[in-house]
Amino acid sequence: MNIALVERLNEINPKLASKEFLTNGGLGNELPFYIFDYPPEEELEVRRFLPLCLEYLRRKKVKVAHINLFEFTIEYLKKRKLLDAALSTQRKSGNAALLKALRAPLNEEKLARTFIEVAQPLEHDLVLLSGIGSAWPLVRSHTLLNALHPLMHRTPLVIFYPGKYDRQYLVLFGILDRRYYRAFPLIP
Repeated sequence: MNIALVERLNEINPKLASKEFLTNGGLGNELPFYIFDYPPEEELEVRRFLPLCLEYLRRKKVKVAHINLFEFTIEYLKKRKLLDAALSTQRKSGNAALLKALRAPLNEEKLARTFIEVAQPLEHDLVLLSGIGSAWPLVRSHTLLNALHPLMHRTPLVIFYPGKYDRQYLVLFGILDRRYYRAFPLIP
């Protein structure tokens, strides 16, 4: 277990429950998007942390929505009656064919609208997003985040990200660079 990660995880709950955080204190007109980056090999530790975090926030009377992006994507494909066809395409033609077939249905604008329906940011104080690594490459986090900008209103969005974020680039799994600069590190 990574001691530095545990120390950073221990800082999350009090921060998320704070009035300053939930009211976007000190942000001015900036979007309240935050990224908690962590080493991808520590994914299981972060997964163990999330239910504890959700319970803590509920005890503190914080209305929180948690969306696992992978589970969300599977449900989205089921709802559109595309999951069985997608699995069949992958088995018959491989991953490249699957990605090509799902490019239009998993368009970030469509996903973002459905995300908002599920997350209901106006009904919650906070939205947590996990499962980024599991959803890749079907969903690219940077394109989804860009599509969510005009839809989240002023509700804070916290992304649990298996990689690095340096306020300029998202580096998923330590190998994939994508320029993204509209979020703040949750815990530096």
